[in-house]
Amino acid sequence: MTRVKRGHIAKKRRKKILAFVSGSRGAHSKLFRAANQQKMRALVSAHRDRIKRKRDFRRLWITRINAASRANGFSYNKFIQFLYKKQLLTNRRTLAQIAVLNNNCFSMMLKNILVL
Repeated sequence: MTRVKRGHIAKKRRKKILAFVSGSRGAHSKLFRAANQQKMRALVSAHRDRIKRKRDFRRLWITRINAASRANGFSYNKFIQFLYKKQLLTNRRTLAQIAVLNNNCFSMMLKNILVL
C-alpha cells in the first residue's frame, strides 16, 4: 500500500485553528492543543450567549415598559392586559423605544387605551 503524505493538510488545519484564537493570551494562542480547546470553548460560549442575549433584551424592554407605565399609574401587567384586550398587538421592543424616546406619546397611548 502506498504511503499517504498529508503534512501540508494537517499544517493548514492547525494554522486555521491558531488564526482563530490569535487574540487569546499565553499558551491559548501559541500551542495547538490548548488553542483547540480554547476554540471549542469560545464557540460554545458564543452559541450560549447568542441565545442569552435575546432573553436579556426582552427583560430590559419589560423593565423599561414597566417603569414608564408605573409613572403613569399603571403596572406592566395591567398595561399588557389592556393591550391584548383591545387587540393592539405591538412588540415589547417598540413599546420600550416609545417609552424611552417619547414619554408623552406613551402617556397618550395609556390614556387612549383606557378610553377605548
